[in-house]
Amino acid sequence: MRAPLTEPFSIGSVEIANRVILAPLAGIGNWFVRTQARRHGAGMAVSEMVSSFALHYGNERTLEQILVIKPDEHPVSVQLFGYDPSVMESAARVVAEAGADIVDINMGCPVKKVCKTGAGAALLGDPDLAIELARAAQRGSGLPVTVKLRSGLRAGDHSGYELALALADCGAVAAIGFHPRPATVQHQGRPDYVLARRLAEQIEIPMVISGGLADGDSARRAYEESGADAVMIARGSFGNPWLFEELTGSRSQPPSRAEVLDELLWLIERAEQHFGMRAVGWLRKTYGWYAPALGLTRADTDRLNRLDDLEAVRALLAERPSVEASQPGCQHQPAPV
Repeated sequence: MRAPLTEPFSIGSVEIANRVILAPLAGIGNWFVRTQARRHGAGMAVSEMVSSFALHYGNERTLEQILVIKPDEHPVSVQLFGYDPSVMESAARVVAEAGADIVDINMGCPVKKVCKTGAGAALLGDPDLAIELARAAQRGSGLPVTVKLRSGLRAGDHSGYELALALADCGAVAAIGFHPRPATVQHQGRPDYVLARRLAEQIEIPMVISGGLADGDSARRAYEESGADAVMIARGSFGNPWLFEELTGSRSQPPSRAEVLDELLWLIERAEQHFGMRAVGWLRKTYGWYAPALGLTRADTDRLNRLDDLEAVRALLAERPSVEASQPGCQHQPAPV
């Protein structure tokens, strides 16, 4: 019988309170986004992708703005990317000293500027290097090491699946995050949960499924069809942190407009705290996530994106009429994957 998503599980020596995890979100998954997911019930959150070279060379912005871990985040995983084992070992040591509980290595990013360096999904074509990177992260951190990878580079290619088997077999990693779509399709097409089940049945370490988890129903379906040990929520959480509550059994109804507004105001406050004046630019990517549940029109969202002052943003949000008053039964619409 399948363990419920509410049941704890372990990655190496790290116990995680449930089987619902926030995925690494490049350019998004900073400390307050991770804290938001944890507040709403995620068992663990993974950081945004962090350059191993930036940590190795002591890049000030990376150390002070990206590698920030708060006391209430634990357990927390930090995702690194890179292609040099000695640099990866050094970076993993920095991550451990910063307070991470797990080190994750990105072996699935399909973005060209990452792949052309030999990192991300490019590692699917160099399994020996991929294994050495995982071992280097182990040596440097002394922490459980995980990887997140794609099923392959292109349609019909299962190099990621084969690499996952090799990583698990040689003991280089404590868990596999598996996105069963080829890198070339990015987020398009249906994930191959049959292939994911084959992987889950052949390895003795946890396999965490990602890809196509847009809402509660699709996440539960992926969990069942893939035979995974946990689910990893990515874009489905955009503007919908209540998805974690739904999957962990603490919520059965969509949030009210007041809850959604409070959540966006919380996000604005934390962004301002972390980024200062740069928060204005960072927040522009988020307004559209919350707009449907707030009853904001496209014109409203465009106005928000043009504002250069967060007090003006708060004033505009406060003046919009309640969508619940004009549209009874309106439900929150999660962002698409």
